[in-house]
Amino acid sequence: MENIENKSRRLIQYYERMTGSHDPVKIAECAGIRVAIMPLGEIAGNYILLKRKRWIFINDTITKDSPLFRVVAAHELGHALLHRKENCAFIKNHTLLQTSGIEREANLFAAYLLITNDMLSDYTGYTQEHFCKCTGYPQELIELRLKNI
Repeated sequence: MENIENKSRRLIQYYERMTGSHDPVKIAECAGIRVAIMPLGEIAGNYILLKRKRWIFINDTITKDSPLFRVVAAHELGHALLHRKENCAFIKNHTLLQTSGIEREANLFAAYLLITNDMLSDYTGYTQEHFCKCTGYPQELIELRLKNI
């Protein structure tokens, strides 16, 4: 059975070829996954399979051009591609806490999607803290990505 790192990398490579991008929203559109921005209260994002249609919902309080939007979209895209039949919520304050296997897998997918090898090369010599300040990505994301090089 294929491990999650290889599966994530394979999926990302496939959609990068299809879209020419690592943008989670473009990839979702290419994969036929609908993305909706709406009020979600304290939830940053949510993936739902509804009547055989995949949906990613992102809280309307998160601006589209923010790094958090990309992190939430990438995490939920991970659920949509890796856990098609699971309905998952992405809680704002517990975004990257390793609470369950599928959450870890979605976080790892997001880390691989958003933090490319080219990006790691560009930031060679930077501390993790400086990388996070420059990109706006949470520390947990870069730690997860570096743990799985």
